Amino acid sequence: MLLELARWLAESHIRAFGVFEYITLRAVLACATSLVIGLWCGPWVIRRLTEMKIGQAVRSYGPESHLQKNGTPTMGGVLVLISIGVSTLLWADWTNRFVWVVLLVTFGFGWIGWADDYKKVVHRDPEGMSSRQKFFWQTVIGIVASVYLTFAVSAPATGDLWPLFKAWVLSGFTMPLPTQADLIVPFFKSISYPLGVFGFAALTWFVIVGSSNAVNLTDGLDGLAIMPTVMVGSALGIFAYVVGRVDYSKYLLFPYIPGASELMVICAAIAGAGLAFLWFNAYPAQVFMGDVGALALGGALGTIAVIVRQEIVFFIMGGVFVVETLSVMMQVTWFKYTKKRYGEGRRIFKMAPLHHHFEVSGWKETQVVVRFWIITMMLVLIGLSTLKLR
Repeated sequence: MLLELARWLAESHIRAFGVFEYITLRAVLACATSLVIGLWCGPWVIRRLTEMKIGQAVRSYGPESHLQKNGTPTMGGVLVLISIGVSTLLWADWTNRFVWVVLLVTFGFGWIGWADDYKKVVHRDPEGMSSRQKFFWQTVIGIVASVYLTFAVSAPATGDLWPLFKAWVLSGFTMPLPTQADLIVPFFKSISYPLGVFGFAALTWFVIVGSSNAVNLTDGLDGLAIMPTVMVGSALGIFAYVVGRVDYSKYLLFPYIPGASELMVICAAIAGAGLAFLWFNAYPAQVFMGDVGALALGGALGTIAVIVRQEIVFFIMGGVFVVETLSVMMQVTWFKYTKKRYGEGRRIFKMAPLHHHFEVSGWKETQVVVRFWIITMMLVLIGLSTLKLR
């Protein structure tokens, strides 16, 4: 919105407003705006959640140290979404197709999280929505986004999207996608794999839905999920800037995705909103993010990673999210297998997700959180090194 105003003023012979055409400036302003909104609105949101008695219901089988957190206001992810939404609408280019698809996925998954948190709060059910219900709605949004992005990433502009889709249909669903839609292997200059329409759509769905659930599983300790989200989101913003510019993408041997650089504004807004939320979510947390925030942020990161063609790098940088998810999958699978085979379920970890395993092993909550932050920082640096190490 402010970009359009700046353009109008620049055309009215106030040329100084032309500086707002620079994406880097608008990214900085988006980060600052979301940070200020989050810090300003945070106390009010926490008071309202407390007055409405929207408190966290702690699971009875969780660590004993978490019982004292029972009743802490949850659904604080609403604060993050407000900060991201307002900041993005103020500083992003409204004509950019990628901006809207990321916002729609973010708020779509936020709606799922809201419904889940509402059931936990109103019905006092610590489990919330059933896994099948959440997965169904995640799949619906994921499929819609994946089909759109399959052709949006391949098309130079919005006007080329429909002709590309028709050409694919007329080819008998066999037409290959352009090379910019290939799966890029990091650290190698010329290794990439064509996915085809169905392969690209399937991978996109997996990344979006998988990252959403991974961030949600990681959100179990004060500040644990939000700081890795800030770091990974900031790194994805750098990738977005590179692949969205002809000169940088050509020099660094990345595919050029017209319009992708505008996602740097959203990534900056995520970083600012995340830091503002961390102010209130740091140990001991005054508010929890809840599924409304975790599912939304995970979906946003996954969608951006697909658009900038960095799915594998995203897998590396979000290693904490990946390991947390794998720990749950391994624990559940092994428990069911041993129960069926031996009549008694056995566990690989003392408790899953992995952060609870370390808690039960004797680590303090703050130790787990900070150490996971350090690991994420190292993984993000490895991911950023792929910009040049190719």
